[in-house]
Amino acid sequence: MTFSAIAAELADLDARGLRRTRRLLQSPQAPRVTVGGRSYVAFCSNDYLGLASDPRLVRAVQCAVETEGVGAGASHLVLGHCEAHGALEQALARFVGLPRALLFSTGYMANIGAITALVGREDAVFADRLNHASLNDACQLSRAQFRRYAHADVNALAALLQETKARRKLIVTDAVFSMDGDIAPVAALLELAERHDAWLYLDDAHGFGVLGAGGRGVLTHLGVRSPRIVYMGTLGKAAGTFGAFVAGEPALAEFLIQRARTYVYTTALPPALSCATLKSLELIDTEQWRRDHLGRLIRLLKRGVAARNWRLLDSDTAIQPLVIGDNAAAVAVSEKLVEHGLLVPAIRPPTVPPGSARLRISLSAGHSEADVTRLIESLNALARL
Repeated sequence: MTFSAIAAELADLDARGLRRTRRLLQSPQAPRVTVGGRSYVAFCSNDYLGLASDPRLVRAVQCAVETEGVGAGASHLVLGHCEAHGALEQALARFVGLPRALLFSTGYMANIGAITALVGREDAVFADRLNHASLNDACQLSRAQFRRYAHADVNALAALLQETKARRKLIVTDAVFSMDGDIAPVAALLELAERHDAWLYLDDAHGFGVLGAGGRGVLTHLGVRSPRIVYMGTLGKAAGTFGAFVAGEPALAEFLIQRARTYVYTTALPPALSCATLKSLELIDTEQWRRDHLGRLIRLLKRGVAARNWRLLDSDTAIQPLVIGDNAAAVAVSEKLVEHGLLVPAIRPPTVPPGSARLRISLSAGHSEADVTRLIESLNALARL
């Protein structure tokens, strides 16, 4: 591809209102941030519990760097697997109530590594059509037959499973969908997995730390357990740190150590971050007030938004999508909110289906009721223009 062709593609993105830009954050990640020298209330982050800049996590990292150093220096299988990593894996397994957990450097790498290890050319993957891009990429890279079913449509999935002749079968879904905020029908998916001798892969990136008693995630929230479940959780969202893990049966973890290429062939996480995450798990477990407050903010927003020409999707999670439809209109509303001192991202295709451009409102336990009321008033005023 020539540079002129690249320029033409960029111009096309501009014309369709799809070009993305970056804001430069000049403060720690928090509900109130500084960008371009100006203070804003931010509804952009996945820091659902407000832990990303919590002083106790900061101190945990500072203390750990003194004893653990900065970089791990090697992959887990060479000499990068530190005591802090092992302690965190054990703590994560206990936390989510599964036999064993395995750390990955990112959620994207966890999905790519686990799915491509579990299935291949003779197998089939069945995926919800609204799954995160990392899950879709993993399914394609696995070289398994890749079948997608309509969002949360258990009957459509059942029909696909009924007709397959694949050696191994893997059902793949987000637990909480990152752009719609709804929760997958996990119990029904598990019933299909058991009926058709399949695995169920759950990406709980947006549920871990938030859903369920003690923030233990979607499995506790819905009361489901099965050795067929492969559970992935991320640590850079509600936990406020960095990294990810895959949890399940002991044989699963051992198999991934041998076969998951994104685990085998990458440097381990900085061990100090594992120490910080151990502290984060303690706070997630003991500070129920964070989830209680977040729940109140969710209800406040849902009651207050009265934008008739826009549609607030039915979500009971911290992800509250306000569908505007047109790409340019979504961007324009987002920019108007900037003028009001509010940061709310406009999400456009290909992240969401064409015609469903939206504001993705992310609520945090760090927000106040006044913050959310201010957002509601601004949205309702803009909707009347």
